[in-house]
Amino acid sequence: MNRNKILSILLAVAVLASCAKLDRVPETNFADTGYWNTEADLQNAANRLYQQMPGHTIDNRADDNTGQNIDAISTGNRGIPATSGDWSNPYQMIFTANNILEKGTSAKVTDAIKNRYFAEARFFRAYAYAMLIEKYGDVPLVLKTLGINDPDLKMPRASRANVAKAIYEDLDFAAAWLPTRAALPAAQYGRITKSTAWALKARVGLMEGTTAKFNNLAGWQDHLNIAVTAATSVMGQGHTLFNNYLGEFTHAGDGMNNTENILMKQYALTILTHNTSRDLENGRIAPTRNLIRQYLYSDGLPAWNSDQTPTTTRSSLFVAEANETSYNTILENRDPRINTLVYRSGEQSYQRPWVPQTALGSRTAYAGKKGFDAADWATNNNATVQKNLIRYAEVLLIYAEAKYELTESISDADLNLTINALRTRAGFAPRLTNAFVTANNLSMREEIRRERTVELALEGFRYGDLLRWKTAETVMAKPILGGKYVAAEWVGTNASALVLNADGVLVVEDATKRKWNPLRDYLYPVPLNEIALSDNNVTQNKGWQ
Repeated sequence: MNRNKILSILLAVAVLASCAKLDRVPETNFADTGYWNTEADLQNAANRLYQQMPGHTIDNRADDNTGQNIDAISTGNRGIPATSGDWSNPYQMIFTANNILEKGTSAKVTDAIKNRYFAEARFFRAYAYAMLIEKYGDVPLVLKTLGINDPDLKMPRASRANVAKAIYEDLDFAAAWLPTRAALPAAQYGRITKSTAWALKARVGLMEGTTAKFNNLAGWQDHLNIAVTAATSVMGQGHTLFNNYLGEFTHAGDGMNNTENILMKQYALTILTHNTSRDLENGRIAPTRNLIRQYLYSDGLPAWNSDQTPTTTRSSLFVAEANETSYNTILENRDPRINTLVYRSGEQSYQRPWVPQTALGSRTAYAGKKGFDAADWATNNNATVQKNLIRYAEVLLIYAEAKYELTESISDADLNLTINALRTRAGFAPRLTNAFVTANNLSMREEIRRERTVELALEGFRYGDLLRWKTAETVMAKPILGGKYVAAEWVGTNASALVLNADGVLVVEDATKRKWNPLRDYLYPVPLNEIALSDNNVTQNKGWQ
């Protein structure tokens, strides 16, 4: 841990916000003297964790999404940073959690009240460590507050397995003491519940189980069993899918009546806002053809695998890219969720009907729709749609994948409970069944992964999924592709300024400019300052030395 960073955290967190609402920033500060006495004190202290929680962020690291500029991680061209928020921000959350767990013991409240807020602290500590091990693998395991002269400031990295064990222990405590979803008072909407703890445990179990399985490491079954058990617990809490898939990502999906929401980052004007709708308009979030290829055709059959290779049995509705006669051709006869991902040529979009182009910032020429809210857009960078960090749809997908990977088989009953429930909500008629997979020479694993990619599109999961499936070395080296150029539709675009392949498809990033080193790139480089300030007790990840 960085000693200067610890000093700044100590100064910042030694005082706590007085406001009781999650959607407010601190207005008054309290010193430790006279604090840590009441339930309100514990609640206000825990509010800081909700503020530190990540929210609306843009993830352009994988093959599904691009921004206005080339992403160094996506292309395999990043260097080793001196410092990084990917490392320091989770540790700030961990410090806040540890601070509550230690100082909150003096509160003059019942054990039940005290443990409820300790449960929140331990949940967020687990959340922070889950982010860290996905990116860095082994990391220092800090389970207490660290003073300026504490020798543990220079502690080495703990094994990923031990950190995962600590995550599970924190989440078990959290699930034991948090209220159920049904028991959460309306005034506390946004605070975490038992469902939140179990859902995160299921997420981590799937991450660790599949990572271990596809890297030939022992113990992967234990993690997948944890994922199944935790997901099952969530599924018993009365959650339902919101009745409108696109609405889940707009103001229509906000609020306590939408039980698909399990962990949300809340926003409010003049307090905390984001600019996702403007980011979509200006191409800072731009879906790729690579992602669009993952959507099934209306007969339930695919054309491409997740690694961008052709399927052995393609849908008869597939149109070869050389034969696409319109920008919209690739969007025709598809899973209805494709209509929530991008705007078609001529469809009313942000300010006007969409005209395929790259001039407004979208390097793929696709205009992202998912997450666009007209009311948010009108506020001009003061958007307030909440960010769903964990939703029930993800839990269903975790359950299906973990069940399959345990035995490499899954029952039709479990498919109906999960994959087919998502398709029903989307208005997509074809069912995924074992008979359908066999009859059409499909891979059940591939189809479960496809469903996850499509359902969770642009929600920040794709990069992590490629890591744990150990397919990044294949996928990430492929070119990033955009829309089909048809001169009559691309009004005002100079074709000579575009890079097109032999099929007339926009090449956003050529394969020669993309690389992936499997001996290095599955983990982030540890920031140099963290290594230096630990007296080299914190070591660098392999391949980054």
